[in-house]
Amino acid sequence: MTKKKDAKTVDEKTAEVEQPVEASEPTPDVSELPDLVEELSGPNRRRRQDASHRICLIAREDPTVLLDQVDQLTDALYRPEAQTRWEVLDALSELALTNAAAVADAYDGAEAALFDEGSSTVRLAAFRFLARFGATSQKRSDTVWPLLDEAIQCFHGDTEYRDMLGCLLDFVKGKISKETRAALVDRITFDAESGRGYIKSCSAEIIAASKDKEKK
Repeated sequence: MTKKKDAKTVDEKTAEVEQPVEASEPTPDVSELPDLVEELSGPNRRRRQDASHRICLIAREDPTVLLDQVDQLTDALYRPEAQTRWEVLDALSELALTNAAAVADAYDGAEAALFDEGSSTVRLAAFRFLARFGATSQKRSDTVWPLLDEAIQCFHGDTEYRDMLGCLLDFVKGKISKETRAALVDRITFDAESGRGYIKSCSAEIIAASKDKEKK
């Protein structure tokens, strides 16, 4: 796939910083969740963004409360605005850590988001979701690896790449197959040996983590 750089509009850039997540931001009451999820299918972009942000905060506190809402959240991955998509992907990523099977239907939406041409934040959120989902079993790791591999090649060195490497570090520590583990190590070996800066150090850290995992 040909690498495509960001070409964000002013509106897109503005949307990405409208509601940054602050560590001190209070978590909404879980009783709000049904109304927030309903708002995701509403006609107002600003309200959808606000609802998705609040849902993400709830998910970080207790992702299991999303179990009955996964279908609506998956549908929200196709909203036109970037923030709604990345917030929902982040919420689903939290749930993937505890119940990957529950979020399996979000795979297609995450795949589409992974190569979003307008938002690096959406791409990173999709990459994180796929890495977490794939880290939960050998079969899932084999399913997601071709997408992760393509993204590594497409967005190598881009603004989101450092965080992508962080996702790969968690991925390689997960329950991935030997074949996927070997393919990942092969993909980043050159960077670990001959790269520069964070690309070299982070790639080397992933390979070291892979070796440690193999010993256990």
